[in-house]
Amino acid sequence: MQTFQHIIKDEVGLHARPAGMLVKLASSCSSDISITFESKKVSAKKLFAVMGLCAKRNDEITITVEGENEEADCLQIKEFCEQNL
Repeated sequence: MQTFQHIIKDEVGLHARPAGMLVKLASSCSSDISITFESKKVSAKKLFAVMGLCAKRNDEITITVEGENEEADCLQIKEFCEQNL
C-alpha cells in the first residue's frame, strides 16, 4: 500500500474539471485508489464521490493506492495532483 498527502492548490478547489481528469486517470489504473478528506473516504474512480468531498484550496487530502502496480500508479496520481490540483 502506498499513501501520500496532497494540499489542494487550485483556487477553486477540487472542482468538476480536475476531478473528472483525476477519475479518468484513476480508472485507467489497475490499483484500488481512494481519497480521504476529513472523515470521508471515497473511491478515486467515482466522479460524484470525489466531487462530494468538497475539498477546497489549502485542504489536505490523503490518497491511498493499493494493488499489483501500486508504485507506478501512485507515481502517476501524485504527478497529476502536483500539476493539476
